[in-house]
Amino acid sequence: MTQASVTVPQSAPIDKDKRNWIVTTCVAGGAGVAAVAVPFVSTFQPSERAKAAGAAVEVDVSAMKPGEMQTVEWRGKPVWILRRTPEQLAGLSKLDSQLADPKSERKPDELTPAYARNENRSIKPEFFVAVGICSHLGCSPTEKFQTGAQPSLPDDWAGGFLCPCHGSTFDIAGRVYKNKPAPDNLEVPPHMYLSDAKLLIGEDKKA
Repeated sequence: MTQASVTVPQSAPIDKDKRNWIVTTCVAGGAGVAAVAVPFVSTFQPSERAKAAGAAVEVDVSAMKPGEMQTVEWRGKPVWILRRTPEQLAGLSKLDSQLADPKSERKPDELTPAYARNENRSIKPEFFVAVGICSHLGCSPTEKFQTGAQPSLPDDWAGGFLCPCHGSTFDIAGRVYKNKPAPDNLEVPPHMYLSDAKLLIGEDKKA
């Protein structure tokens, strides 16, 4: 009997296009995992909802020059940080007779923390921190730092803030002038210094 010959199949030739497709698919899969990981990690950062609920806001004040002001958001409110000039600070003591609450005695627990119940209404004299909302009907005053006569302001204006809605005026420490619609001074929010350059708004108790 003649033995049947057995044919051993040879390896099929490699399809280069198929190999490239497999490699591309693996790379894309890995990139997809990385793309999912980034949003997952970002969930550890404070969300906008957390900020609106009252999360503290850290502000770098190292680059601020005297006379400059910046605004940040805390609890959905505008918070001003003003670096006052020596001239602005020197003028504060001359205004008491014109102010409705010069010593911040009204609603102290609500409007002025104990560490800001001074003439400057601040921890550091040059830096004034305040919620930029008028105590009358909630409008946001505008800065009027230039001194002297101006529209809607007295001839002896010493610099400060003017509420455009109903004309209430505040001095450079956020203290309201007499006979104005606003009943109270501007609110000083809880704040503290983490360093000479870093200001934390929303907390004032060290852990």
